Amino acid sequence: MPRPTSSARLLPILLAGSMLAGSSLAAPALAQSAAAEPARPGGAVLTKVADFAHQVTGVTVSKDGRIFVNFPRWTEDSPVSVAELKDGQLTPFPDAEWNAWRNARKDAVSAKDHWVCVQSVVADHQGNVWVLDPAAPAMAAVVKDGPKLVEIDLKTDKPARIIAFDESVAPQGSYLNDVRFAPDGKTAYITDSGAKGALVVVDLESGRARRVLDGDPSTQPDASVTVTYDGKPLRRPDGRGVEFAADGIALSPDGKTLYWQAIKGRTLYSIPTDALTGWLTAAVVPSGLADKGLSGKVSVVGENGPADGLIVARRDGRLYITAPEENAVKVRDLGAKAGKPAILVQDARLRWPDTFAEGPDGTLYVTTSHIQDSAFYKPDAPASLPTELWSIKPGPAEATGSTRSAPAR
Repeated sequence: MPRPTSSARLLPILLAGSMLAGSSLAAPALAQSAAAEPARPGGAVLTKVADFAHQVTGVTVSKDGRIFVNFPRWTEDSPVSVAELKDGQLTPFPDAEWNAWRNARKDAVSAKDHWVCVQSVVADHQGNVWVLDPAAPAMAAVVKDGPKLVEIDLKTDKPARIIAFDESVAPQGSYLNDVRFAPDGKTAYITDSGAKGALVVVDLESGRARRVLDGDPSTQPDASVTVTYDGKPLRRPDGRGVEFAADGIALSPDGKTLYWQAIKGRTLYSIPTDALTGWLTAAVVPSGLADKGLSGKVSVVGENGPADGLIVARRDGRLYITAPEENAVKVRDLGAKAGKPAILVQDARLRWPDTFAEGPDGTLYVTTSHIQDSAFYKPDAPASLPTELWSIKPGPAEATGSTRSAPAR
């Protein structure tokens, strides 16, 4: 999930009934028996997994079914940034100390080894969870020494590597957004949804990272698109609309094709990953639009409409798409079977479906971050914005491909 184009005020810490007790944050209020109910028109089953007292964005599920979530410091100084959800509790992850950074204490706590403003958590194929920290509280200035990608070994629940990003990768105005990992564990791919969109390619063995397609049309907001919500253009109090650049990102199961798109956009783009990894090892890298070679390898896959989270599911190789304007999740085929996206789940409770994860049994998880209800767009919004985590299981209609097509745009 993205960043606005200017700063926003940080609100005071508000635990909203949750208190840090030892190493656990009491409450997300795990939905104990929220009845699973069919969510038309796709026939899939939508079930609430948990309620949170704060604004959630990222979610991931490890190979053994452990669930992790994160809470960015957007309009509040969140009391926890990264947590494991278990036994109805949020446990700060990997520990309370890594979650000890606060905007009010930024001069007393190191940004290098604490969570500053975490945007994404993603499990890889090697038994680790990676945490992406753009380190831009309130989606404003990037905190010095804060941008990083951190590997946590789930055998020990301890950080194994910290890959720090300098200003060549995460300059002021950037907001590193989401990340995907090559199946062989050698490369990471990141979107930057900030003021000037880009992709970042990371060699995980050396820690070397390069910013590519910086300013390329494929990574920028589409000026012809106006993001709407509840039937009206979504605007901040000063009249500005949604301007988020390259945001959602997905990787094919074989690791050969990368997909992305801007929220303020309708077009899904792709590129062969060997073009990106080749650029990572090149001796000289042209910047931005001067990079004609790489830009020329970008392909248009099709139109999704404004979208946030993307994931290519291991279970079927199809692309799943969150559609905030429609309170929906869409699905589309890729490759030779590529067509228009179809609605899988549409439900009024999916207020800004944000980020996906896939469980080991093929269940999809999606967070609802309620961005349109936040203080960025509603000055009277609560300091702590309630949000949710949902699971989606395909129903007979989805399994047979008989979902309703998404509305034409």
